[in-house]
Amino acid sequence: MTDVPKSATCSATDMIAPGGTIGILGGGQLGRMIALAAAKLGYKCHIYCPEENSPAFQVANAYTVAAYDDETRLALFAKAVDVVTYEFENVPAQTAKIVAQYAPLRPGARALEVSQDRLSEKTFLNQHHITTAPFAPFATLDELRSAVQKIGKPAVAKTRRMGYDGKGQALIKNRENIDDVMDVTKGADAILEGFVTFDREISAIVARAKSGDVAAFPIAENVHTNHILATTTVPANVKTIVEAKAKIMATKIANALDYIGVLTVEMFISDATGTVTVNELAPRVHNSGHWTIEGAETSQFEQHVRAICGLPLGPTDALGTITMKNLLGSDILDFEKYFNDPKVHYHHYGKKHPRKGRKMGHVTWVETAK
Repeated sequence: MTDVPKSATCSATDMIAPGGTIGILGGGQLGRMIALAAAKLGYKCHIYCPEENSPAFQVANAYTVAAYDDETRLALFAKAVDVVTYEFENVPAQTAKIVAQYAPLRPGARALEVSQDRLSEKTFLNQHHITTAPFAPFATLDELRSAVQKIGKPAVAKTRRMGYDGKGQALIKNRENIDDVMDVTKGADAILEGFVTFDREISAIVARAKSGDVAAFPIAENVHTNHILATTTVPANVKTIVEAKAKIMATKIANALDYIGVLTVEMFISDATGTVTVNELAPRVHNSGHWTIEGAETSQFEQHVRAICGLPLGPTDALGTITMKNLLGSDILDFEKYFNDPKVHYHHYGKKHPRKGRKMGHVTWVETAK
């Protein structure tokens, strides 16, 4: 661990000037890219993460390797920075509460509370008149059977917490495979979601400042393979009215959470009806926003830094037609192919072991208008 002194950069307007220090909970690739964007603007970053040799450590001014329940180390970390943010939504709620005692936490703990639990998330969205798939909670086999009767089939069973990239999920197609779901959820609190018929998946990414100003990026269209994001393209192949509806919904959610920072809302789109259904929230920068690094006037990472530091939000226009591709597992070993393509922008996350399905990097192509 390397401690850095907390700088006196907060003004009466609550702006943190360049030269200040941003604390980041989590040391993965998103934290790494936040730190890179922060450095460009003149900020230092201090990463807090339990895992040694985390990717974000390689580009940070300081880091702390300690557990998320280590109150002493958390307090020291928060006292050494001007503002704290997080790069993933499964930061324990107690961790957020401890940190918030010593430094501003942006986004706030409310966003974590809502997004960490799928039942809380969908209940929150429905309370604010945002359309989701129908849902019902369950923990036991009898409760699951009752949920299936209520929701119908096909349906998707998901653990309420910690699942991502398809982990902790099971599709129920018929009566015979209901019992198998309990092997996937392993007795954890879970939720059954009605199956949504859709034509495409999109992300609405918005940034909200403390002032309440909101800036939305162009809607991105996503393609998943084996539940993991494979490609993102901009502009999305959606009607103008659908894009406007998606941005309005994401803005409404950000306002309801009194959010500060970048928020991602994943949605399903039906082309025939123009129906927009929210799948889930990510209270952070997001994989489907990586295209913004080269493809937008302001990247999602710089925008997040601007928002949490109280700077004006940047412009969000796309610079052309953009395709972003994730490099999973051994894909990262084909780096020569990408370096030989003069149009490619290559990103390596600094991870050593290219396991199957692991996000190792990404590449982006930007075709500017002639």
